[in-house]
Amino acid sequence: MHIAVLKEFQQSERRVAQTPETVARLVKAGVRVVVERECGIAAGLDDAEWLAAGATVAASAEEAVTGAGVVLCVQPPKEEVLAKLARGTLLISFLPSASREAVAAKGIDALAMEKVPRTTRGQAVDALSSQATVAGYQSVLLGAGRLPRLLPMMTTAAGTLKPGRVLVLGAGVAGLQAIATAHRLGAQVHAFDVRAAVKEQVQSLGAKFVDIEGVQSAEGAGGYAKEVGQDEQARILATLGKAVPLADLVICTAQIPNRPAPRLVTAAMVAAMRRGSVIVDLAAETGGNCELTRLGEEVVTANGVLVLGPKNLAATMPLHASMMFGKNVLTLLLLCLKDGAVSLDLKDELIAAMLVTHAGAVRHP
Repeated sequence: MHIAVLKEFQQSERRVAQTPETVARLVKAGVRVVVERECGIAAGLDDAEWLAAGATVAASAEEAVTGAGVVLCVQPPKEEVLAKLARGTLLISFLPSASREAVAAKGIDALAMEKVPRTTRGQAVDALSSQATVAGYQSVLLGAGRLPRLLPMMTTAAGTLKPGRVLVLGAGVAGLQAIATAHRLGAQVHAFDVRAAVKEQVQSLGAKFVDIEGVQSAEGAGGYAKEVGQDEQARILATLGKAVPLADLVICTAQIPNRPAPRLVTAAMVAAMRRGSVIVDLAAETGGNCELTRLGEEVVTANGVLVLGPKNLAATMPLHASMMFGKNVLTLLLLCLKDGAVSLDLKDELIAAMLVTHAGAVRHP
């Protein structure tokens, strides 16, 4: 048995499921690792680095998975690669619901990285949070790079430039990282979240919290945000209707587990923004916080506001994203190995929550 690390086949996916650092730890633990040729090229990792870490480099994905007990990737592998896996092989990756039936039908056990429970013990495995950190940072750089102005205040011989104003909607992992990044760039930062508990975190990062009178804290299980009632939603939109037009850059990160993203920025708010303003909507993949967002597209409104709906933004900074994802996977993997073989403890809270296919069936439908 060995562990296979695959090259991602989607052009937009530049991350890799392990790095030479994590592979070296597996090899030191007595595990044989086979990586597909050039699997880390897009993340800036050469094959020589895998060899130096003690891994074997295979010429193809099919060769890498032949005889593998565990297969690691960021996104699910191609159908033809899945067909090469023996029944009982363990697959660890992000695994959308639409892919699970096919995986289960081949008798493959799959641990979905997006299913990590929000617990203290789960933090070291929480790939959604690690990748949200990258996306939050990158969202500000993306937005700042498309603005027609600078974000920091500058005093020059040609005069003084006022600081730009950034509004961050949602103060989860991505939102907090966006706040911190915008603050480092010298912007005036304001932030909103329906969870009152995050106000102190927002302020500690140098941002002003947008309070909305009459809105109760909406915090659900695991600390995630939950939906608010119609009256509270109306109050939120009324307040944001005043805050959004004042911003040069709006970063949207608000999401609710297993639900469409809450609509926080209306077309009317965008119409009231200054020409050249930018909205970066990280919630685009779940419908978007902005009414005008289109996933993977750039929308320029009649009044010259740019609305970006980036897809898989973490993959645009693949080296550090891969380093964090790789450590998340390594931590999980070490829970699944015993005496050099796969051993899944279904009583373990992490394994039980993340195991989406097992013994030919889909769990957690």
